[in-house]
Amino acid sequence: MNYREKVLQQEGTSFPGKTYTEVVLEPAFNEAKNHLLEPMMAVNKAHLIMLREQELISEAEARAIARAIRQLDLEELRRSPYTGQFEDLFFQVESRLLEVAGDVAGNLHLARSRNDMGVTIYRLVLRDKLLHTLSSALYLKEHLLQFAEEHMETVMIGYTHTQQAQPTTMAHYITAVVDSLDRDIDRLIHAFHTVNRSSMGAAALTTSGFSISRERMRELLAFDDVVENAYDAIGGADYLGETAAAVQLAAVNLGRTVQDMLQWCTQEFAVLRVANPYVQISSIMPQKRNPVSFEHMRSLLSSAAGNAATVLTMMHNTPFGDIVDTEDDMQPYAWRSLSVLEQMYRLFACVIATIDVDKELLLERAKNSFATVTELADILVRTDGLSFRTSHHIVSRVVREAMQQGLAANQISLDLVNEAAEAVIKRKLKLTEDQLRLALDPAHFVMVRTLPGGPSPQVMKRMIEQRKKRLEVNQEWLQTRRQTIGDAQLWLDQVVDGWSES
Repeated sequence: MNYREKVLQQEGTSFPGKTYTEVVLEPAFNEAKNHLLEPMMAVNKAHLIMLREQELISEAEARAIARAIRQLDLEELRRSPYTGQFEDLFFQVESRLLEVAGDVAGNLHLARSRNDMGVTIYRLVLRDKLLHTLSSALYLKEHLLQFAEEHMETVMIGYTHTQQAQPTTMAHYITAVVDSLDRDIDRLIHAFHTVNRSSMGAAALTTSGFSISRERMRELLAFDDVVENAYDAIGGADYLGETAAAVQLAAVNLGRTVQDMLQWCTQEFAVLRVANPYVQISSIMPQKRNPVSFEHMRSLLSSAAGNAATVLTMMHNTPFGDIVDTEDDMQPYAWRSLSVLEQMYRLFACVIATIDVDKELLLERAKNSFATVTELADILVRTDGLSFRTSHHIVSRVVREAMQQGLAANQISLDLVNEAAEAVIKRKLKLTEDQLRLALDPAHFVMVRTLPGGPSPQVMKRMIEQRKKRLEVNQEWLQTRRQTIGDAQLWLDQVVDGWSES
C-alpha cells in the first residue's frame, strides 16, 4: 500500500475527509449552530415574505414553507453533532425543510445564494454583538461619570513621563478616561452603521434575473441600507475589519487605564483600595489583598485586542471576493473580541463603582510635592513682570536648593526664593509670603485652572454635565436601535406563524 492509499484509508475516499471534518467543518458547524441559527431563520422568514409579496411563489407555497419553518426544532439542531452528512448548517436546515414541505421548500432559495445569505447572517450577528458591547460601554461610562462627580475636589498629582508633573484632580483624570471611552463608543457606533447594511439580493455575486426586492429585504431585516454593488456585497469584508479595528483600539485604551489603576493599588502608591468582591488573598502571605480583578482585566483586554488583530491579519492579502478566509474561520475571532470587551466594560464598571480612594493621602502628597511650582513661576511673571523663561530659571534654582536641603515644597521659604532671584536677576522679588503660600497650595493650583478642559471643580462640573447629556443621547440611540430590530423580528415571526396556521 503506497502513501496515498494509506492516507485515503485513514481519511476516507468521499467528502468530507476525517481531518478536514475535525479541523474545519466540525468547529465551523458548532460555531454556526450556536451563533447563526436564529439569524438564519430571520433571513429565511424575510426572504419567504419578500418572495410572496413579489408574487414569485404562490400563497400555497408560502404557507407550506412557513409551516416547515415553524416545525423546525431549533433546540434539537443546536444539540445535534456534526456527522458529515451535510457540509454545513445551511444544508442541514434546508434538508429539514424539504423533509417537511417537500420539493416546494426548494423555492425558498430562489434568487439567493449562500454567498449573500451568509454575509447577511454574519452582519445580523455582528450588529447584535456590537449593540451588546455598546450597552456595556455606556454602563461603564455612567459609572465613571458618577465616580468623577464624587471626586471633583479630590486633589492628586498628575504624571507625565511617569514623573510628578502638576496637581490635578481625580475627576480630571477620570473625565479624560470618559472622553477616550466616548471616542471608542463613537467608533463602535460607526462600525455598527457600516455593519448594518443588507447584502441580500446579491445572490452569488451578480444579483438575479428574478424580480426580487433588495430594498424590501433591507426593511424586513431592519438594516439601515443596502450594499448596492452586488460584488461588494459578497466580497467586501471591511465591515468586519472596521469592527475589529474599533475593538482593538477600545481594548488598548481601556487597558492603559487599568494599568494605571493597578499601579495605584500598590502599597507604595496606596491610592486605591479595591472592594472585597474583587480581590483575592494569598495562600501563604496573610497580609495580601491582591487586586486581581484589574490584573484579569489587563490580560483579557490584551486577548480582545489580539483576537481583533487576528481578524485584520486573516483579511490581509486575501482576494477581493467571496472567500472562506472572511467567513467561518474568521468570524469567531471578531465575536470573541467583542464578547471579552463587553465583559471587561461591565467588570470595570463594578470595580470602579465600589472602589475606595484615599483623598487625604493624595492631598498630602500633592502638598509635599514640587508639582505646584509651575504656579510659582506663573505668579512671578504677574508680580514682578518677568518673562516666563526668567521666572522658570529662578524657580528651578529654588527647587534644586530645596531638594539639597531636604525640604518639601510646602517648606520653601520666601528667603530661599529671594536668594534664587538675586542669583538670577540680581534683586529680590515683590512676591509676598501670602502669595508664596498660595502658589505652593495644590488646591489653589487646581482652582485657578478654569480654562476649558482644566481641572477646577467648576469646569469639571460643566464637563461632567455635558457628558451626562451625551450619555443620554447614546442610550436613547441604543434603545431605538434595539426596539427597531426587535419589532422587525417580531413582525417576521407573526407573519410566518400566521401563514403556517392557515
